[in-house]
Amino acid sequence: MNLRKLAFANDSDPNPGLLILRIFIGAALLTHGWGKMFGGLEQFTGFVASLGVPAPHVMAFLAAFAECFGSMFLIAGLLTRPAAFLIICTMAVAIGGAHRGKPFSVQELAWLYFVPALFFLFKGAGKWSLDRLISK
Repeated sequence: MNLRKLAFANDSDPNPGLLILRIFIGAALLTHGWGKMFGGLEQFTGFVASLGVPAPHVMAFLAAFAECFGSMFLIAGLLTRPAAFLIICTMAVAIGGAHRGKPFSVQELAWLYFVPALFFLFKGAGKWSLDRLISK
């Protein structure tokens, strides 16, 4: 697979369900990322540091970036696979780090972002996306 296909998820699937899912998941995740990125990064960094994560300032910024800008890219269907990969990494850390050993009801939200992001990593954005326009 070449880099262009990897970056711009070349997918012509006309199913409008892909668009609906992309917009919903992206918008929902954006509500978490926006607050962390713009106004809550210091508090979030403190939380990340309390987990014993190395380089908490860097890791908190990367998580907030993935949640905020990754979700915006997902909504637009732009660089969908790389955005999905960032979201997957962030949610994997949330599941295996912040929520490790906790009941599923605590982990559930991270899983609800992880699984659709995994889907978009493999599937791509679909016909109604900026990736599709760029790949033409």
